Amino acid sequence: MQQNTITLHLVSEATGQTLDAVARACIAQFPNTDVRLRHWNLIRSRLQLRRVLRHIALDRGPVMSSLTDPALQADMEAGCASLQVRLLDVLDNAVTFLTEETGETATRHPGGQYIMDENYYQRIEAMHYVLAHDDGQETDDLNDADLVLVGVSRVSKTPTCFYLANRGIKAANIPLVMGIEPPPALFKLKCPVIGLTIDPETLIEIRRTRLSQMMPNSRHIEPSADYAYIDLEKVQEELRWARRLCRHHNWPVIDVTRRSIEETSASILDLTTPQ
Repeated sequence: MQQNTITLHLVSEATGQTLDAVARACIAQFPNTDVRLRHWNLIRSRLQLRRVLRHIALDRGPVMSSLTDPALQADMEAGCASLQVRLLDVLDNAVTFLTEETGETATRHPGGQYIMDENYYQRIEAMHYVLAHDDGQETDDLNDADLVLVGVSRVSKTPTCFYLANRGIKAANIPLVMGIEPPPALFKLKCPVIGLTIDPETLIEIRRTRLSQMMPNSRHIEPSADYAYIDLEKVQEELRWARRLCRHHNWPVIDVTRRSIEETSASILDLTTPQ
């Protein structure tokens, strides 16, 4: 099937992260359309908005906006109507809904979700913790962690920890290596310890890609010191050993084979959040 191609303009008065996430979640439902995103962030004046509208006129396409300033939104609507391009205000229905439910008038404060409150500093602290406790570093103070991830090499422990840090969760990760005893502190923790595992063939592919990135000029990977790292039987044995270790210590295990980092993190939060 031939792909359609459209330009989708995202106009935000803040960082544009919320709008981008909404747009990408929706775009994923239309695999036969090539959607080119153009981001227009920190749009807080009429002068900036007029510049955006000029660019939209040159590269015509629908517009999604998250402007909370009523005057700017009115100008956005008028501009899009003049250009005859469709406009969707992704916040308007939600804000109206909550206004009716709460009885409170919305403040319409630009970037209201990005404030340096206690939660903000908690996320920063969590990010520093992840950096200091990545890949088995600084195991002496693991008791300060909110949770610890364990698993063999390349099962996405590090990116998952960073994603959790953005939720304010201090997550450490410890690599499980056959023949090497994990740090003793791991077995004395009061916080949750969660194992990550993956399909062997998928893991080998990830590791091959990693090795090729480390040795970009090599035409193939020599079966020398890295042989066990990518040999199917060895990798299967490695994963079985890691699962046995987790089972022995009653650590729940999450299979990340077909999960995104976001989905893995959601599963971790389900396991660790009191019901």
